[in-house]
Amino acid sequence: MATTPRKRRYHASSPFQAGPEVIDEVYEVGARVSHDTYGMGRIVSIQGTTSAQVDFGDGPKHIPLPCSKMTAL
Repeated sequence: MATTPRKRRYHASSPFQAGPEVIDEVYEVGARVSHDTYGMGRIVSIQGTTSAQVDFGDGPKHIPLPCSKMTAL
């Protein structure tokens, strides 16, 4: 008799916690973004799927993608 696999539950203090779910966001040139460290910015250029150059007002910074600290607005 075949059973369907259940989603594994983890104890709150277990060192073997499930990894966070990665949300793949699509960024476009000119889009506004919010970064946890740098604040609000605008995407200047995108280098494939590996990094984005974002202007936060004090000069552009290269942000590696995917970045969990950056969200599209």
